[in-house]
Amino acid sequence: MTEEKPVRLPDATTAEAVLAGLDPALADIELASALSAAFPGFDFTTAGVDDFYWRGDARTVLSADGTRLGDHRAWVENELTKVGGDLNAFWKRHRSGAQNFAEWRGASVFAFAPTGPGIADFVQLSLGREVEVLAGPVVDPDYRPYSADDLFEPSWVRREPATDAPLLSGPVYRLRGRTGGGIVHMRSFLARRTRIEREQRLAKRPELEARVIHEVGPAGTRDIPFLDANPGWFDFVPRENRLFADWERSSAAADRIFGHWAFDIHDLEGRGQKREIGFIPRPLKNPAERLLADADVSVHRLMERIEAVDREVGLPFAWFFLMTHGHWVDPDVGHAIANGLRAGRVRLPDRDAAVLLAWADKPYLF
Repeated sequence: MTEEKPVRLPDATTAEAVLAGLDPALADIELASALSAAFPGFDFTTAGVDDFYWRGDARTVLSADGTRLGDHRAWVENELTKVGGDLNAFWKRHRSGAQNFAEWRGASVFAFAPTGPGIADFVQLSLGREVEVLAGPVVDPDYRPYSADDLFEPSWVRREPATDAPLLSGPVYRLRGRTGGGIVHMRSFLARRTRIEREQRLAKRPELEARVIHEVGPAGTRDIPFLDANPGWFDFVPRENRLFADWERSSAAADRIFGHWAFDIHDLEGRGQKREIGFIPRPLKNPAERLLADADVSVHRLMERIEAVDREVGLPFAWFFLMTHGHWVDPDVGHAIANGLRAGRVRLPDRDAAVLLAWADKPYLF
């Protein structure tokens, strides 16, 4: 955050105008500065994550000379109509490769701007960095289609992050996360996450007060009221809030969390459906290898390995947060080290030990 007080939080309309106004040749370089200029008082930085995707909603058909013939689905439907819906005739007519289709491919990029000194005091914009490529022929030249769906969802072209497919346009940036996660003030989001969780749990109170657990023991069966067996039911802390609280009280707190993590946020409320709100944390830097808990590896060896992960990522206690994500560090590593702490066999900084032991008693994962 600059010393200038923000006039307003970023809004989608202005953000989309900024993105649309970027020159593709300079988009990567000017993205952060363009956002900062559009929203006085916010100093944006950007970071990408490795999540290659392609879009099926914006394909275009091109002729042999590069003329755009229109929307891919509409073109296929029209050409099928010309041959009376005969898939074999359609395939024979177009298997020469004279017509190709273009599609947009991309990866996620996140923009962050601090709004204060607190751990959750920042704004996050979820973006897609996309390029349009000439993907390939409108039909598989070697195999007849089995159905029209095969034509609408072409699977015969290679889709990889590194590709030699001709670039037609881009890169362009698009605002993503229309399910409540396109532009988020994290502190407000976490407060909303807590409030909705509590409201949903309180709404179930009458049902839970009537619920009993049938416990079978040596003396026979007894009924225990559900809320007696779960006294902390209404004090539940969502995993999203726990992650931020754990960061704040660990050795990682010296760094801003958005310097190391981005957050895929969703806030969905379907008609008649329970509201779903939360996020999946996405590391901005991954270790070269996964750290798994091997029964033959001592806890001292695990300590050496988590220290290596921290050095590689460039963040103290990084391994713990990678573990809550569940992929790069096996949760069993955390349990093994927690057991080693309890037995006095290994040591962690006091603040990190407290976080790990609390997690081991009540684990959460994303």
